[in-house]
Amino acid sequence: MLTSGSVAFITGAARGQGRSHAIELARAGADIIGVDLCEDLPYLDYPLGTMDELVETQREVEALGRRMFIAQADVRDRDALADAFERGVADLGDCTIVLANAGICPLTIGDQRREQWQHVLDVNLTGVWHTIEVAKQSLIDNGGGCIIITSSTSGLKGDCGDSPGGLSYSVSKHAVIGLMRSYANVLAPHMIRVNSLHPTGVNTPMIVNPATDDWLKKVDIDLENLMPLPMVEPIDVSNAVLYLAGESGRYITGVELPVDAGYNVKN
Repeated sequence: MLTSGSVAFITGAARGQGRSHAIELARAGADIIGVDLCEDLPYLDYPLGTMDELVETQREVEALGRRMFIAQADVRDRDALADAFERGVADLGDCTIVLANAGICPLTIGDQRREQWQHVLDVNLTGVWHTIEVAKQSLIDNGGGCIIITSSTSGLKGDCGDSPGGLSYSVSKHAVIGLMRSYANVLAPHMIRVNSLHPTGVNTPMIVNPATDDWLKKVDIDLENLMPLPMVEPIDVSNAVLYLAGESGRYITGVELPVDAGYNVKN
């Protein structure tokens, strides 16, 4: 159960986990501020979400009787992200839940190795920092709330190979654990909980695409889950979001929560 009047800020809301989180939080009674880049990026071999997809997320949220403010914003651009967030708060009210969800995962080896490395860190690490920084005062003003960072099983294991994109993905997902622990300490006096989620492969376009399929055929890396299923669904991660964001998780902070079908504990 969510606190009455909850407003959730979600990055990467156009599709995949972000859309699922928006829909399930709306189903639980929250209004949504949703942002997404809505354009493709260099050094990625798969397309990113579009404005049409972000509008579809909004349509599905509003079909549940909740409100959703949407904006095109790049998590790497703190000023633009802050502007989108502030407009959302002006429309819906103070934020109570923050989902730093936007991320990219280029696993193939491109020509621009150094640029690919930096590109991932800018989105997956600096973008998470920006997301929390632009939103935290609203949670403080509200008297508390919840911040959830999307990490990965790759944030607990170094399992993405040695391409610049794979290395930087694993590094970024490890690094956001440091952000989570630091903010958990800093924000606890304000009754703000900060946790990270660590899914195994999730059935979203970031994982299910020809470029990733091709990479998996070429590398000798054991990415099988302990439980006999190839990947989890977005709703499985959203259920963990609901647990951490709701009254059931009101005293849980500083936790790395796997949604991994046993991947991290297999021998």
